[in-house]
Amino acid sequence: MTRAYRVGDQLPPLEIPLTRTLIVAGAIASRDYQDVHHDAESAREKGSPDIFMNILTTNGLVGRYITDHFGPSAVLRKVAIRLGAPNYPGDVMRLTGHITDVRAGEPAEATVQVTGDNGIGRHVTGTVTVVLPHEGEGATTTIALPQKGARAT
Repeated sequence: MTRAYRVGDQLPPLEIPLTRTLIVAGAIASRDYQDVHHDAESAREKGSPDIFMNILTTNGLVGRYITDHFGPSAVLRKVAIRLGAPNYPGDVMRLTGHITDVRAGEPAEATVQVTGDNGIGRHVTGTVTVVLPHEGEGATTTIALPQKGARAT
């Protein structure tokens, strides 16, 4: 089996329900004990309508989105994200992405532009560089590079 990756390829969207449990568990797992991530009353006292997701949980969900697409043996080389609208409980974050660069070689790599939106706007924007997995015995991963002089989309 051959899997080809091309600049412009869209990754399928991933919708993540934003539960209170996900937000609190993500904060605890990343040792972020700031009260705005687990205590609704404290969050309101600080001007937020509710608890909200921390950046490390968002970073992990972006990584999951990439490995869900490229497979469990894909390696995240670099994840650079910027947060926007907060993720509050009861909403849904929809991650989308497209390949912006591919590099042949050993190992082959792809760069993916990722965005995540929720009911109030854009939660996350980022770029992920991923080392593409070897597909296994007898299978190959191909990189479709633009022809010389052609513009990548």
